[in-house]
Amino acid sequence: MDLLNDMALFVEVARAMSFRRAAEALGMPNSTLSRRVSALEKAIGLRLMHRTTRRLELTEAGQLYYERCKRIVEEARLAHEQLGELLAQPSGVLRASLPVDFANSTLAPLIAEFARRHPGIRFEFDLTPRRVDLVSEPFDVAIRMGASQDSTLVARLLATLDTHLYASPAYVSRVGPPRQPADLARHEGLLFKAGGGRSTWRLSRTNGSAEEVEIEVGGRFQLNSVGLLRRLAMQDLGVALLADVVVADDLAAGRLQRVLPDWQGPPIPVYAMTETRLLPAKTQRFIEFLREKLGQAAA
Repeated sequence: MDLLNDMALFVEVARAMSFRRAAEALGMPNSTLSRRVSALEKAIGLRLMHRTTRRLELTEAGQLYYERCKRIVEEARLAHEQLGELLAQPSGVLRASLPVDFANSTLAPLIAEFARRHPGIRFEFDLTPRRVDLVSEPFDVAIRMGASQDSTLVARLLATLDTHLYASPAYVSRVGPPRQPADLARHEGLLFKAGGGRSTWRLSRTNGSAEEVEIEVGGRFQLNSVGLLRRLAMQDLGVALLADVVVADDLAAGRLQRVLPDWQGPPIPVYAMTETRLLPAKTQRFIEFLREKLGQAAA
């Protein structure tokens, strides 16, 4: 890398035919520039310049070297400019793995907004429950909910989603609202259960106290789809523990209401998982955009 840097310095001196003028243009001391060019000559094994107190001349080798190097330096400059343009307006195919229900309920409008902002990006999304292998499969990023368990990947926290208990107004009117967590024993619980999860809800006070309770949940429905869980709650079938951002529209429209509002469930972290920290502009912008938007939604 030092050789390439010194090559660029030599080109500036040869173009200006003056160490002083080149040093001023580069914003570095004249002595440093002279020393770097001398080091380049030593590395090459040939004198590139004749230096006198009055003038500077390229040797035959220096002239040949200058003709070759200026093209290399120019190509490098253009490459940096093009990368800058790519960062300003990223392009290419963005391949992402997304949680099915979260993508449908929450990410869809965000993806639409991101796509409008970046017309040069094309999208390939995988919406399956499986956890894709970011090392062996051609994905740029995977959005995952819950604790990050893969230490071989780079996890970037996008948001932490608050969760509360929700039910339809018709259900609450029919059964009566629970006044305290123990009252949930007489309610139909709609339980998200994936990977052999327990039939319990762990609730904590929303007033900042350390009070926590764990409630055994009874009910006829146990499933691994947040989307279906939400729909069943809207069909007056019971109480569900859901992320606030997922049911925001239903809450605003009156299709669902919060029950036991003084209690909340465990927060759900949302991560962007990548194989490496070095990301192309399209992936970096997508992650930054989701962090901004999800952070606003969760606030």
